Amino acid sequence: MTRVLLLNGPNLGRLGVREPEVYGSLSFADLVTSGAQWGSELGLEVEVRQSDDEAELVHWLHEAVDTRSDVVINPAAFTHYSYALRDAAAQVTKGGLRLIEVHISNPYAREEFRHLSVIGPVATGTIAGFGFDSYRLALLALAG
Repeated sequence: MTRVLLLNGPNLGRLGVREPEVYGSLSFADLVTSGAQWGSELGLEVEVRQSDDEAELVHWLHEAVDTRSDVVINPAAFTHYSYALRDAAAQVTKGGLRLIEVHISNPYAREEFRHLSVIGPVATGTIAGFGFDSYRLALLALAG
């Protein structure tokens, strides 16, 4: 069974209460439940995690390489400037694993500073703008 780390960056633990007009009304707990359910349906072992700590996300990407796990990652604000996260993400894809960058909202439909992703160029692919379905679509891509 393919193992997938579904990683989430800063402020995503506040889903459901943080800007519901942008991120929707579903909570992080809903994402954990949905991720496990989607994974089960697709024959994937999915573990959902969230951290506001850049270093912890970097360590989780190293763990993905060491355990041969694919990654779905919503880097959140780190998308736009974290070269440490970018370099760790590159280790995943250069190691022959897949890493899909996801976003609940469409960054290109938002403020200009959100238009740059330092993760996208090293990702296998990017899915954005479909709410929680962005995660489901990423898992479908990994299962296919």
